[in-house]
Amino acid sequence: MGRIGTIVKQKGKMDAKRAKIFTKIGRYIMVAAREGGGDPDYNAALKAAIDKAKAANMPKDNIERAIKKGTGDSDGVVFTELTYEGYGPGGIAVLVECLTDNTNRIAANVRSYFSKGNGNLGTTGCVSFMFDHKGVLVIDRDEDNAVDEEELEMLVIEAGGEDFVVEDTHFEIITAIEDFGTVRDALAEEGHEFSMAELRYLPQTMTELTEPGDIKSMQKLVDLLEEDDDVQNVYHNWMETE
Repeated sequence: MGRIGTIVKQKGKMDAKRAKIFTKIGRYIMVAAREGGGDPDYNAALKAAIDKAKAANMPKDNIERAIKKGTGDSDGVVFTELTYEGYGPGGIAVLVECLTDNTNRIAANVRSYFSKGNGNLGTTGCVSFMFDHKGVLVIDRDEDNAVDEEELEMLVIEAGGEDFVVEDTHFEIITAIEDFGTVRDALAEEGHEFSMAELRYLPQTMTELTEPGDIKSMQKLVDLLEEDDDVQNVYHNWMETE
């Protein structure tokens, strides 16, 4: 399983925790709207946040409420973006993006999660160089979505996509950060819908764990991080096996 296959598998797990996902995305939308305004046509960050919400099947009312909260009364709550880096068992690289209203709380929590997962929190830059920051678009393949593979690939190339991968259940499109919006819009204009549309950190290489204890600890670390409302995204280079 490659870089994106792992992401798609992770997404399936996260879909099972939909209510928590909506809380996280709602916070993301609110902050994007507060910083750049409530019109996604003039706020690229908000547009990306809304795309992520739609890919997660977040109700339209939830999206609109989050935008209004970001541009209106936010009860004086200020959210701070933080990124933590560290190692899981077996030297697995872990990158954690957070959006929190209490920096002391999340710092203590993340350190605790790494400890409980038999890993250790590192310093800024210790693992980020092992990831590429890219735009990721995923289009599902099913009977209701009969996509012409060659036409889609040509459209991706013409729009400026970097990579196009065909899997059994979906198509994967990778873009440079600066080309993400252009490629996304070009595909959307042709009627394509995305099950994932966001900026993500992709591991350059994957690492497999073979010891049962390490696998159990790594899964515990990931679960603890993903359960925290302050944690937006968890990236790692662990090659999970079935």
